[in-house]
Amino acid sequence: MKYFPLVSLLFFFNQISFSQETSILPLEEKTKGDFFFYWGWNRGWFSDSDIHFRGNDYDFNLDNVVATDRQSNFNLKTYFHPTYVTIPQYNFRAGYFFHEKYNISIASDHMKYVVQNDQTVNISGTIENSETPYNGNYDNDKIILADDFLRFEHTDGLNYINVALRRVDRIFKWKMIDFQLTEGVGTGILFPRTNSILFNKDRNDQFHLSGYGFDAMIGLQAKIYKHFFIQTESKIGWINMPDIRTTNSTNDKASQQFFFGQWNVVFGARFKLKKKK
Repeated sequence: MKYFPLVSLLFFFNQISFSQETSILPLEEKTKGDFFFYWGWNRGWFSDSDIHFRGNDYDFNLDNVVATDRQSNFNLKTYFHPTYVTIPQYNFRAGYFFHEKYNISIASDHMKYVVQNDQTVNISGTIENSETPYNGNYDNDKIILADDFLRFEHTDGLNYINVALRRVDRIFKWKMIDFQLTEGVGTGILFPRTNSILFNKDRNDQFHLSGYGFDAMIGLQAKIYKHFFIQTESKIGWINMPDIRTTNSTNDKASQQFFFGQWNVVFGARFKLKKKK
């Protein structure tokens, strides 16, 4: 499997860290009761997936479809202007330390999933009354994903709304920077706004609850002056979407499942709402 080494590494670190009774180094201040939030950006990778399309006049499967992410080119306006910051692939998370080492959080991972144009894949199934040259019966035949057949993207986006349980361990301190290891597991729902063109039908342009996912992550955090931090994360997970809207007709659906990977860079703050007396 393409991501098996990274999967093994993530779960190895989780197994070690979640079984420890003490931090790698003792924490300098109490973290229980802290709130935190962060914002940042991601690059994504996706395994090949089979996509099943079904409707009143068609029922077919495409095998091993290749897809990529689509991160926006960097410029200050797109990445930092308040009205444009949700355009790039971003990560937002807010959480609470209920223990000196453990926190629970909720997040939105805004990824983008783009099926590669004009690739050749295998197709099996039937297509009728499409008013295109693609009508017929297929049995593991080759087909090109051309404009008049299919364009398929979750670009607004592949929205993974998730909750996570994470652990933080202090590694070492250098001057005013505290380096900490964080790792955890999460689960959530997929709420994409799918951009799909199938047989030149009008696309559906609404957010839709399409499925669920699971993930595991490991990250390195540099905490500066106690309250601010920069963090880099590696995350890997699995997504299953059995109910994807493809056109304006509620009878037209697609389904797929795949593994995903993320590399994230985020900036955040940690604070207490009440000072101790």
